[in-house]
Amino acid sequence: MNETLEQLRASVDGIDTQLLELLSKRAELVHQIGQAKENQGVPKFDPEREKEIMDRVTGLNKGPFSDSTLKHLFKEIFKASLNIQQEDHKRQLLVSRKKRPEDTIVEFKGVQVGGPDPILVAGPCSIESREQLRTVAKALKESGIKVMRGGAFKPRTSPYDFQGLGLDGLKLLKEVADEFGLATISEIVHPSHIEIAADYIDVIQIGARNMHNFELLKEVGGAKIPVLLKRGLSATLDEFIHAAEYIMVSGNEQIMLIERGIRTYEKATRNTLDISAVPLLKQETHLPVMVDVTHSTGRKDIMLPCAKAALAAGADGIMIEVHPDPQTALSDAAQQLDIPQFGAFWDGLKNSGLFGPRA
Repeated sequence: MNETLEQLRASVDGIDTQLLELLSKRAELVHQIGQAKENQGVPKFDPEREKEIMDRVTGLNKGPFSDSTLKHLFKEIFKASLNIQQEDHKRQLLVSRKKRPEDTIVEFKGVQVGGPDPILVAGPCSIESREQLRTVAKALKESGIKVMRGGAFKPRTSPYDFQGLGLDGLKLLKEVADEFGLATISEIVHPSHIEIAADYIDVIQIGARNMHNFELLKEVGGAKIPVLLKRGLSATLDEFIHAAEYIMVSGNEQIMLIERGIRTYEKATRNTLDISAVPLLKQETHLPVMVDVTHSTGRKDIMLPCAKAALAAGADGIMIEVHPDPQTALSDAAQQLDIPQFGAFWDGLKNSGLFGPRA
């Protein structure tokens, strides 16, 4: 009896070895199919092909497994095969950490993003006047902040809202920034503005509403200027990463990502700040990751703790909006800090111990 049992077990072991070899061969073929689909731009998941295989397998089934059991087994094989294709795709992405293990450091005008020190970017939501910009720039300079943001082109929900000063706003931003020795970030919304913008700003921002504007991403990819890419209002991290890939595959490797909150059912804040996006993006990509605590929360009372949380999660920088007189601001009046509030925010961030050099 024992001899028979051992013989049966040996036969099963031999079949297991054969199954493993066949599964490995299948996986290699699936890998090749995935590459072919990648080249053709065909979706990885093919439900019709899966159904076709399943019908063929159950049609050949002579037992002892039931059709439902076989379907379950092959479903797991299909799932594992799809995972192979998706992992291979991730490895091929230029922005992937698997493609480039070392961190990308973006440099502009003496500023490093993604290096040992996190940065703070601050400034008004919209550029309104020279006096407004000078007041903010002076406060930033005195605080040791090196990068000022300011919107000149403002894509708004309503066509009747203030749309920004356009090119005149960029000229004002450059004039004031040069006076105070600051680097600048401003959003560009149309491909035709990119070349002009490069003469006036140090970093092009792609706003949340334009994260899926693939033609704009391609044009920015061809520019020789750093890009700050904001996560879309309802974009998944996979969509966000692929938007960055659009830029990098077009030739521009100077990309920074910024989490700015996503739209959910929650109404306590303007958006829902996805803190988990910070370590996940740092894990999946080699790009610097920042957090916009103004648009993600829309609440002055929680911007400081959210900024601390972002830095604790590994963020390379924080963005916040500052206005000399928020009540009179032409956009986002309720969520912009005035100068004293900004000073308190900055002091709280520095005193937290999270803003210093990282190991």
